[in-house]
Amino acid sequence: MLRGINPILGPEILHALRAMGHGDELVIVDANYPAVSNNNRLMRIDGVDAVTVVDAVLSLMPLDSFVDYAALRMEVVGDPKQIPPVCREFAKVVQKHEPGFKIGSLERFAFYERAKTTFATIATGETRFYGNLILKKGVIPPK
Repeated sequence: MLRGINPILGPEILHALRAMGHGDELVIVDANYPAVSNNNRLMRIDGVDAVTVVDAVLSLMPLDSFVDYAALRMEVVGDPKQIPPVCREFAKVVQKHEPGFKIGSLERFAFYERAKTTFATIATGETRFYGNLILKKGVIPPK
């Protein structure tokens, strides 16, 4: 155990977060997402919802302030303007850690293609549809 680090973040995930550089992306996905076939480096936090995982990750990782959207959700098929409840919760967590940041969206297959290029994937136990989010790592400025 370590102080100040959410215990759901195991050594593999902590290593990935630390190894990521500015502009690298992490995708956090729900239990229905094709994580095994659609990733570069797969890590799992089964039994934990995606919102909790996003909160834990953002407690350590800054988001990129040099892009319009450092967080991207998957759009609802057939209704891209709809924002599912899980995505509304993502927005609250992003605001908690990065006030003023908004979440952008990608069409389902565009999301899959972008996710294939990310640094890593964290598969969660999230059962709500569209519980998928891409996060772009930012920087911590000097003191």
